Amino acid sequence: MAFRDLSEVLDAGLALPISGKTYTVPPVDAETGLRLQRLAEVAAQVAGAVESGESLDAVALDDAAEVDLYRDALGAVYDEMVADRVPWPALKLAGVTAWLDAAVNRETAEAYWNAGGAPDPEASAGNRATRRAARSTRQPASASGTTRTRTATGKTATGTRGRKSSTAGR
Repeated sequence: MAFRDLSEVLDAGLALPISGKTYTVPPVDAETGLRLQRLAEVAAQVAGAVESGESLDAVALDDAAEVDLYRDALGAVYDEMVADRVPWPALKLAGVTAWLDAAVNRETAEAYWNAGGAPDPEASAGNRATRRAARSTRQPASASGTTRTRTATGKTATGTRGRKSSTAGR
């Protein structure tokens, strides 16, 4: 059996219907996809921080970063939507949907789009349960205060964790 061309396997793009016109968002390139994926990881950390009541200082995107996110996720469709004078809420919904499609998966993006951007209470409850389960299955901390990590070479490194230097504050 031979490998099929990926164009036969992967979706060609994300079709978003807005006011009678369908905008087809092409898949993002690898570099953009990695950046959007990292942003999804940060968003998950923020959600965990919100749930546990931690401070969110300097976490929210500023206006320019928000527009960059939508521009990156939508690609050339962003300019087309601006030229068509698509209302801001629709462009924002399309941008987040395209980001979710690129960074998470098509099902999540579709659910977000079909809910008009409203959070799904069942999905939120499931995400909370997943995060709680992940936290409860973490390995216990070392009693000696040291950590052992595997380096890229496969060697084990030992370091201190959480100890203050005896010269701290001098």
